[in-house]
Amino acid sequence: MSDFPSYYSCALITGASSGLGEEFAFQLAPSVSKLVLVARRESLLDQIAERIRNRFPHVAVAVFAADLNQRAERDALIASLESADFLPDLLVNNAGLGDYGEFATADWSRIEAMLHLNIEALTHLTHALVPGMIRRGIGAVINVSSVASLMPMPDFAVYAASKAYVTSFSEALRVELSDYGIPVLAVCPGPVKTGFGDVARRSSDNQALPSPKFLYVPKEQVVSESLTALTRNRARVYPSMKMAAAALLVSAIPIVLLRIGMSFRPRRS
Repeated sequence: MSDFPSYYSCALITGASSGLGEEFAFQLAPSVSKLVLVARRESLLDQIAERIRNRFPHVAVAVFAADLNQRAERDALIASLESADFLPDLLVNNAGLGDYGEFATADWSRIEAMLHLNIEALTHLTHALVPGMIRRGIGAVINVSSVASLMPMPDFAVYAASKAYVTSFSEALRVELSDYGIPVLAVCPGPVKTGFGDVARRSSDNQALPSPKFLYVPKEQVVSESLTALTRNRARVYPSMKMAAAALLVSAIPIVLLRIGMSFRPRRS
């Protein structure tokens, strides 16, 4: 668990009904006075909110069930935050969607949903909430990206490209907001044992995601290292030494060699 200081009073976490989002909520709860949990599954959010209230009675928890793919629901969420006095000074853009399989055989509605959630929703919420952070003189943004953002990934083509956007956007926004003292952190984990893999697999595809077991990092470690990186004002974090080493290696490999390596991907073999 992280020893996160009480810099921020209200944290908003998207994708908070499970996985990394749920873990962010529990690790932030001791250090904030308000939490905003956002996801589609209201019943799960309610259960998590009740557990947080029981463990951390000082925290006021607000639950907003919203499909962030939908512009109208994002607008409603943003309006509700102000009226309920839950404007966040820490935004954790965690919600994301993957799709494992060849691009040509992908369902377009799934690709569209992935682009809406991974790129549009993240950008929209950040655009809506950062100006308030600037006015209040305090704020921070954590964008959950992926180590996949470092390279083109056949069979994960759109997902990796969407995460490349998240990482690049985070780096640029960090520079813009540095004058206001608002840090922006891109979290780039490798494989984590959450429900992401099950959702990313297509229903007709029994093939597991091509991630060796030794690369998996517990969600508790991912979140703890992310919050530590934020307190140290780091621009980017690859949770766990093994993923940091892998990221360094990938970054050093020329793209022509990456292309050759990707041609031996598991699905093709």
